[in-house]
Amino acid sequence: MRRLMLVGLAILVCGSLVITPATSGPTSQTTWEYVVLYEEGVSLQDARAAVRRLGGTIVKENAAVGLATVRSADSDFVLAAGARPELVGAAANRPLGSLAPELTRKFSEERLDAERRASMGPGAETEADVESAGAGMFEPFAPLQWDMAMIHATRLESHNAQPGERGVVVGIIDTGIDGSHPDIAPNFDAALSRNFTTDIELVDGPCADEPDASCSDPADVDENGHGTHVAGTVGAAVNNLGVGGVAPEVTLVNLRAGQDSGYFFLQPSVDALTYAGDNGVDVVNMSYYIDPWQFNCRNNPADSPEAQLEQRTIIEATNRALRYAYKRGVTLVGAAGNAHLDLGDPRFDATSPDFPPGSEYPREIDNSCLDLPTEGYKVLSVTALGPSTVKADYSNYGVEQAAVSAPGGYFRDYLGTSRYRTPENEVLSTYPESVAREFGEIDEDGIPTTPFVLRDCQGETCAYYTYFQGTSMASPHAAGVAALIVSEYGKRDRKRGGYTLRPNRVEKILKRTASDHACPKPRLFSYEDVGRPPEYDAFCEGSPRFNGFYGHGIVNALAAVGAG
Repeated sequence: MRRLMLVGLAILVCGSLVITPATSGPTSQTTWEYVVLYEEGVSLQDARAAVRRLGGTIVKENAAVGLATVRSADSDFVLAAGARPELVGAAANRPLGSLAPELTRKFSEERLDAERRASMGPGAETEADVESAGAGMFEPFAPLQWDMAMIHATRLESHNAQPGERGVVVGIIDTGIDGSHPDIAPNFDAALSRNFTTDIELVDGPCADEPDASCSDPADVDENGHGTHVAGTVGAAVNNLGVGGVAPEVTLVNLRAGQDSGYFFLQPSVDALTYAGDNGVDVVNMSYYIDPWQFNCRNNPADSPEAQLEQRTIIEATNRALRYAYKRGVTLVGAAGNAHLDLGDPRFDATSPDFPPGSEYPREIDNSCLDLPTEGYKVLSVTALGPSTVKADYSNYGVEQAAVSAPGGYFRDYLGTSRYRTPENEVLSTYPESVAREFGEIDEDGIPTTPFVLRDCQGETCAYYTYFQGTSMASPHAAGVAALIVSEYGKRDRKRGGYTLRPNRVEKILKRTASDHACPKPRLFSYEDVGRPPEYDAFCEGSPRFNGFYGHGIVNALAAVGAG
């Protein structure tokens, strides 16, 4: 996930931006783009008419859930929409026109950018240093995949019993997937993949600087790296190259909803979910939260009436989309978040709204405020663990939301291990070569310049891999196990082909077969030994069978397919 999790809807504060109107002249106005949610039970005809009465022009519509992208020059459009009986509400999306750029990259905490920069230079570890460790192993970097060993998703365990069925489809709702990556390509379905976003120059950079000189990217591209990493954890092929995924023979589909910069907006997120429901996707992984609010509150007194209405719109629209997908057979898996908070007792949000940068203000919050989509309808929320099975310091937790836990990486983890502050404590997965070059993480000859990036070559074919940490990395482990469950127990889908299994049954098997893990002793766990202040202290509530750190346990791929 991004800065706090790898996610949303953008609310722009006019005073924080330099805006050049879309038209020129003394009577010109800035045209804004909004997302509008129709009231349930209202006909599309009546809802569209209400938008027109408000002076809005619909440019995109998701009829399945009643969400539309609308353009209007009315700065009071949000409040006006909220007063219409045909509409639930609206939220400002972005102004149209030329904006002073405030470029920013999300996911910096998951990438550990500061540590990467500090490690750059001659003498960095390359693939040659780790190839010998993989001698005799099926995948060269298998010895570095402590995460797969933890959940028994290895060559001699779940891969041997059930590697996944090609007819099981996993949708990666993320920043994209590099469909050309040698470990992704064997399982990637380009025809079924879609890109629901358009790059925004304000945060993604000038379109002219894109590799294709366009802000509209094809559906087999990832110019961030986050989505490709997630996809590899779910389903990197077992092909004697690099790494293997949890479910190395399932089909991967790119349902891109995230910007290059890592922002996730409401309309693309909703569109990705309804597309999954309509096109036979069995599992979706959502390693993000919907911007700009880390927590969406319906009536927080710290928020303006417009901000309250916008957050209510996000909550309703997101849950509609989640419900739509779930009822059409999609198992929903999401990252719990990286804010080291008890999701059942959140008390403070200092990061919202996070778009554009500098718009945030401090808010006291309570349990009525929701982190979406992970706290949305039927989402299986996944907490993150380090190599020693300790809950990662950054990971959110709590008995109200934690469904299961999975390896997410923990750079500081040393309890029970001999390693401390090393890349190997994070999760290794697939990485686009283009992103590695953009960040200077490989040299002109393609040799890694940092121990956070590895390369593996078979003949003339070379592929790149990187270490990330976060609940974004934990969630795809659970999504991969869910895909194995559909592969093992699913039935032929006569309507859309492939296999299908009711999400409620997938959930039951995932939870029942997870490995129980008791709370630490003492239950109030301190991260002081790894340099974290008391605000990171976390209280683990519950029993060995279910608690706030581990949920129903650590996902277990081998047990899930009935061989354990």
